[in-house]
Amino acid sequence: MTTAALGELLLSRSLDDPELLAASEAAPQTRILPDAHVLKIGGQSFIDRGRAAVHPLITELLAAREQHQLLIGTGGGTRARHAYALAAELGMPTGVLSDIGSAVAGQNATMLGHLLAKYGIPVVAGGAMASLPLKVAEVGAAVFAGMPPYDMWQRVPAEGVIPPYRTDAGCYLVAETYGCKSMIFVKDEDGLYTANPKTDPAAEFIPEITVDELIARDLPDLVVERPVLDLMRHARFVREIQIVNGLKPGLLTRAVNGEHVGTIITAGAR
Repeated sequence: MTTAALGELLLSRSLDDPELLAASEAAPQTRILPDAHVLKIGGQSFIDRGRAAVHPLITELLAAREQHQLLIGTGGGTRARHAYALAAELGMPTGVLSDIGSAVAGQNATMLGHLLAKYGIPVVAGGAMASLPLKVAEVGAAVFAGMPPYDMWQRVPAEGVIPPYRTDAGCYLVAETYGCKSMIFVKDEDGLYTANPKTDPAAEFIPEITVDELIARDLPDLVVERPVLDLMRHARFVREIQIVNGLKPGLLTRAVNGEHVGTIITAGAR
């Protein structure tokens, strides 16, 4: 279908029209940052641990920036969990909890950004996400808060009031939207297990698995947010993620270099 024909459909049809949707699906799409790696830095895994965890990570990030473009997203961590608990107890709706979670992830981005400021790496606020490609082109890296900017429009979950799309999902959406080279979740575990290895010594490590296989197994505890799996099912660009243990020196660098050093989750054939 030509661009002109697609334009005609857009002017004459409902945006939910099947023919229009098929035509827009067939239109070529541009990968805006095809060489960039999105790194999700866990709040509990790193920021909450303080200097002992954060400073070695910064050293590794700076070394990786010498050869790679980096988009560094931050999680909320323990403070976000406390805030969610208080807000839920006070009867606040999901949209309010989403705002609260955004604030905490933003605080972590600010702290990480200040530590990276002398190296010229900026923090990009939620309202300026369109400037991410420019910042990466200028200095090779940028920091952003991982919480997606749904705010009051956060999708209401089927159960409870905790926002379902939190910082894992937000970082993944950045990777998919900009058509990035990879999405790496930097955690304090070696990857995905059959249960939480912190509480279950019998938990078994899973080096590689597909989204459909993982959903079918319905594991009681996942190292990434479950909505990320649904997002991957519909992804056009980022159809693979890797989860690595950033507390082990060198693993983040090896993951950015394309090595399999943690758990890889794939979306399967499209």
